[in-house]
Amino acid sequence: MRPLAKAAISLEIFLSLGALAGGGALMLGPRGEIIPLPLSALQGSPFATYFVPGVILFTILGLGPLAAAWLAWRRNPRAPDATFSIGVALLIWLAVEVAIIGYSSDPPLQPFYLLLGAVMAGVGLAWRVRQQ
Repeated sequence: MRPLAKAAISLEIFLSLGALAGGGALMLGPRGEIIPLPLSALQGSPFATYFVPGVILFTILGLGPLAAAWLAWRRNPRAPDATFSIGVALLIWLAVEVAIIGYSSDPPLQPFYLLLGAVMAGVGLAWRVRQQ
């Protein structure tokens, strides 16, 4: 397996584990019972609780990267595109999150995941270029 494929699988599994845990916690404690997030942060958004954001986080950024890692593991020619797409999806998630609840650097999760999304998109793009 090529280094870019190995990198993609590692990044995708890392993202998936965090998003499955975070999304699950938001679904199980939609009013901030598990992850202490104030409901007031959702004012002006279409969400009354964190349940729907939890579902989106769990499915798109939790299950999605697992599917992308599986494609890479199976050496599917669409794997680079999946890696790129997951990276872009993470960047979109962060942009919407910052627009709705604002920027927070304590703890520095938003900057970390911004970097992770950019790296994933870059790995997917470089992998696609190498395939051609």
